[in-house]
Amino acid sequence: MARWWTFFRTEHPELEVIRPLVEGRAPSLDLACGAGRLLVPLVAAGLDVDGVDVSADMLASCATAAEAVGASPRLFRQPLHALDLPRRYGVAYACGALGLGSTRAQDAEALRRIREHLLPGGVLVLDNEVPWSNPTVWERWTRPDAPADPVPRPPSEGRRAGPDGCEYALAARLLGVDPHLQQERWEMHAWQWRDDVLVASEHSTLTANVYFTGELVLLLEGAGFTDVELRGGYTDRAPGPGDDTVVAVARR
Repeated sequence: MARWWTFFRTEHPELEVIRPLVEGRAPSLDLACGAGRLLVPLVAAGLDVDGVDVSADMLASCATAAEAVGASPRLFRQPLHALDLPRRYGVAYACGALGLGSTRAQDAEALRRIREHLLPGGVLVLDNEVPWSNPTVWERWTRPDAPADPVPRPPSEGRRAGPDGCEYALAARLLGVDPHLQQERWEMHAWQWRDDVLVASEHSTLTANVYFTGELVLLLEGAGFTDVELRGGYTDRAPGPGDDTVVAVARR
């Protein structure tokens, strides 16, 4: 799974908003940095950015990618709700990270700890996918007892060739939802082929906490953030009905 994210999850539209903040508020912290999708382009430009993630595999990929551009950022393996790093930051950003594999109490604690790691006047950039962004999944909230999606099979087509000479595929299935906890349960499947022979497969389960925009603002304010500004996606405008993602820019 880490190789899939390393090889194929490379687009980074968020940088248009994040880069100007990072350039003016060093040092910076990439929260749930993964394989370095955002961190590596920033350190390649000579910016001072640390990274933190819970996955050792992702961090290893991030370190390798950073080394390839002549950088050696500080990388830490920690969950966000136990964040405890040696320095403070002018800006921290978390893209696609809030609520993954955590409880709501842990999300609240993560935001408190992130704020503690910011310098006075520091900024947090946090995105949140609105609950109705995927209509198929949104329908399940009205019928939470519906059976889980079928188990995906290794695809005969649609594999993607990696730079290591192997082919990869990734699939997700929804196991169910809990409307009272506002939580989805997912299972991820990954496959790897070499010379058209399946050589590896793995699967993992995770939960995803779902937040409405107003709830997100309350969560940030409860953690002590102020001046919470909402944007429609990674733009400079206010959120609109057609925005699948809302970005909060909050200050310590």
